[in-house]
Amino acid sequence: VDYINRFRSAKEHKEVLKDLEEGRIDIIIGTHRLLSEDVKFKNLGLLVLDEEQKFGVGAKEKLKKIRINVDTLTLTATPIPRTLQFSLMGARDLSIINTPPPNRQSVQTEIRPFGEEIIRDAITYEISRGGQVFFVHNRIQNIQEVAGLIRKYCPDAVVSIAHGQMEGHQLEKIMMEFIEGASDVLVATTIIESGLDIPNANTIFINEAHHYGLSDLHQLRGRVGRSNRKAFCYLLAPSLAALTDEARKRLQAIEEFADLGGGFNIAMRDLDIRGAGNILGAEQSGFIGDIGFEMYQKILDEAIIELKESDFPELIDQQKAETFIKDCSIETDMEILIPDDYVHHMTERLNLYKELDNIENEERLQEFQERLIDRFGPIPSATAGLFNALRLRWLARNIGFERLILRNNMVTGYFLPNPESSYYQSESFTRVLQYVQANPPTCSMKEGKEKLSLAFKNISNLQEALTVFRKIAQEEVLFL
Repeated sequence: VDYINRFRSAKEHKEVLKDLEEGRIDIIIGTHRLLSEDVKFKNLGLLVLDEEQKFGVGAKEKLKKIRINVDTLTLTATPIPRTLQFSLMGARDLSIINTPPPNRQSVQTEIRPFGEEIIRDAITYEISRGGQVFFVHNRIQNIQEVAGLIRKYCPDAVVSIAHGQMEGHQLEKIMMEFIEGASDVLVATTIIESGLDIPNANTIFINEAHHYGLSDLHQLRGRVGRSNRKAFCYLLAPSLAALTDEARKRLQAIEEFADLGGGFNIAMRDLDIRGAGNILGAEQSGFIGDIGFEMYQKILDEAIIELKESDFPELIDQQKAETFIKDCSIETDMEILIPDDYVHHMTERLNLYKELDNIENEERLQEFQERLIDRFGPIPSATAGLFNALRLRWLARNIGFERLILRNNMVTGYFLPNPESSYYQSESFTRVLQYVQANPPTCSMKEGKEKLSLAFKNISNLQEALTVFRKIAQEEVLFL
């Protein structure tokens, strides 16, 4: 095991890189230096990328060249929106660690204006209980003036300064002195953001917090509260009314998600504020305004599934491979909804619709129905119809319909538009053909506008549609 950083000499760097290329080093640990052209690996098999949010698009493009056939593990508390989007849409596997270390407490986070009283009181309190303080000020030009102000506010405190333009050994000396307790307050730039574990430092000020991204704020806050002591984070910023909408949302989000394990929620809020970015380009954030996020997501999901099926069939388990339709849309003139006199609040109804849309099996649907009865009373007929429409959608998807129309006592189902699809050689389609042959008076199949469709006559309600689809799919369906 060896490492590369700026504290090592050029001669040491050269020796390490030579050993790396010749295979004498098994594990190399380093900063962005490992992305340089002169770094060559004998047989790179695993790339572990820690603090992923620190790597920009340029660095990620270099990583792609390194890792075309390399297993990659990415670690971050707050993934950038584009990376998070990759995970949410299934292009990457995602694991979440929500369990904090034993005895760890959440960091109390407050938004405050810059002022003598709050700074003096917080520093005095932290020093009185034997702790230390970080004061983050990200401008080297006037960092000395800020340190002078803190010395003026707290004359008894020992204040030291650290920033990235210092000579390496001087910076290391200052940090070691702070870790050993020689100074009470460390005025620093965001150089302290990652890699520091100082359990005795449990108060942090972030000056001009409205200029930082959500990821930066969360990472900086993570420098405190690393022991069993209660920690405090003060976001120094102008009044919320004077900030831009995005800055206000960022500060409110970091204050709201102060509990342990809140990094994922913060990343999700960041995705919501900034958008998913350009998956196929260089932008790490931005909205897909032309076709809408939902449509973009749907197209992207379909493209990824198609790519996995054609180029990486071993990644798809057999059960999923047999499902040719990802979703089926239903159009009907029947009344299927959650009435506003049953659930009064619009937001609550929308949340229920969203939850219902994500249900994929009968067991979860029954649980949802029981919760609904418990909260709002007996199920209205329109909502019972909505549940049956969901069951019909599951069946239609398994049979192979991507779209259903229920109107005028008739149900019309539309198959996949691609005639080359393996679906047309599957057992599901064979069962459809067998049903059509056995029931010629009640159903008819036709092809038009490059789409194959199947029409069922004399179906006046969802129960009758479910009965027919159950016979085709050879499945049992529950009725309400």
